[in-house]
Amino acid sequence: PESLLDAAAKRVAGSWAFERVEGRFQRIPEPVQRRIVYWSFPRSERQICMYSSFQPGRAAAASPASAAA
Repeated sequence: PESLLDAAAKRVAGSWAFERVEGRFQRIPEPVQRRIVYWSFPRSERQICMYSSFQPGRAAAASPASAAA
């Protein structure tokens, strides 16, 4: 079963950006901060690709070996 800390952190991370949480509340205990940050990261490969500069199929083009050629 999921802990209360994880359930709450997951709910906060799904609703608010961590920067907003950090700016709004004065003192957030370290374990709570870590769990919110953990749940803030995307879980699926599709979301990771959407929110990062990584694009499937372009890894070969961005490799140092191809840049030197």
